[in-house]
Amino acid sequence: MNWGNKLLLTFIVFASGMGYLVYRSMNVNFELVEKEYYKSELRYQQVIDGTMNVNELASIVTLEQTNDGILLQLPDEMKNKSINGNIWFYCSYDEKKDKRLALQLDGNAAQQFQSDFITPGKYTVKINWISEGKNFYAEKLLTVI
Repeated sequence: MNWGNKLLLTFIVFASGMGYLVYRSMNVNFELVEKEYYKSELRYQQVIDGTMNVNELASIVTLEQTNDGILLQLPDEMKNKSINGNIWFYCSYDEKKDKRLALQLDGNAAQQFQSDFITPGKYTVKINWISEGKNFYAEKLLTVI
């Protein structure tokens, strides 16, 4: 094989490799955290204030996986209070696994989610609620098995 054939073969292998990489890059699924970054950025001060309010509470927000499902427990100061809010199970690698729900707490400021409610994976759980005119915000990491 002379040098011209080797050069042609090298060019064909290189062009095939580049074509394959372009094909693969066109089929990669990428997802944004939020569709409208600007609007959420303007509301971010509420997240900062809510986090500061949660840090001022005597106890912490707990989120744990039990045999019955997932148990959310707000701090003791929230018991027997009127609470409006939502919870977002955010999966960073698959938007289809995300779940957003309204908080429906019992008198002990707890909420139970069924075990089949959420598929296994790693989630950032974002809890946002308002009680007595004060905004609260907490984030917890949760790995569902």
